Amino acid sequence: MTSPHMGEAPRVAFGRTVTRLADTDPRIVMLDGDVGNSTKADIFEEAHGDRFFQMGIAEQNMMGVAAGMASVGLIPFVSTFAAFAVARALDTTRVIVAQPNLPVKIAGAYSGLLAGMTGKTHLMLDDVSIMRAMPNMTVVCPADDIETGQAIEALVADYGPAYLRLTRQPTPRLVNGDYQFDLNRAVVVREGADVTLISSGPQSIRVRAAAEVLAEQGIDAHVLHVPTIKPIDVERVVAAAEKTGFVITIEEHTVVGGLGGAVAEVLGEHAPTPMRFHGILDTYGESGPDDALLEKYRLSSGQVAAVVSEHLNSR
Repeated sequence: MTSPHMGEAPRVAFGRTVTRLADTDPRIVMLDGDVGNSTKADIFEEAHGDRFFQMGIAEQNMMGVAAGMASVGLIPFVSTFAAFAVARALDTTRVIVAQPNLPVKIAGAYSGLLAGMTGKTHLMLDDVSIMRAMPNMTVVCPADDIETGQAIEALVADYGPAYLRLTRQPTPRLVNGDYQFDLNRAVVVREGADVTLISSGPQSIRVRAAAEVLAEQGIDAHVLHVPTIKPIDVERVVAAAEKTGFVITIEEHTVVGGLGGAVAEVLGEHAPTPMRFHGILDTYGESGPDDALLEKYRLSSGQVAAVVSEHLNSR
């Protein structure tokens, strides 16, 4: 399933996929918060200008309009930066999208640390925590362009509100063309026996690379990629934990209530397992070059390998 090739940026896959699906599905519309050239919602605008709605920098209103459209049978995609889609529009999303369980698909672009030096105010490091706590809300964090495209297809087919976490930069592909995304399934990226590493989004690509570094040190890591954080794949999370008896979650997101919290909830109820959490340690991010940020917050493949070794040595 793995692929060494570089893919398109997930935001580009988003624009292309929603546009392609709209070619044959007249229910699909796009609402943009005046950032379409960044989020690649402008790909949809060029192809389907009659179904593209420029809402300006008024995210609460944009979410309300999307809810109205969804209530009459449309499938609205709301596209803006994650910081605005989640934090600025939160009350509107909670009350008129999630509570009535409407099929609004919220695309949070520029998520995580690597937001193109847009400034710390634009970094959204707790979006998964917020959105997965919301009843009725599906939360998906695809790793690469292939998985992003397939995840969007699945979300269109799945009734109800959803949050799609999208990143800015192109990444090496985690999966290949034979991959089949399942909204309810986590995926084993690498088999191993010494420690289980659980990750999501593009961080899974860096974790896979870290596992290869660890292999050179004699550490055999089992790697599980979790593209859908809510609903989480309980069966495969439990199986991955039982494979090695020690779990480390790794995420480009705060460790408070994110993927690590979701995994801990599963294991606490179904298979208590020693585990550690690695990610953004309850702090706000800062603006800077991607590689520098990954090093600073210990999320590069080399740093992840070092963190895993430290945890194993401290047991």
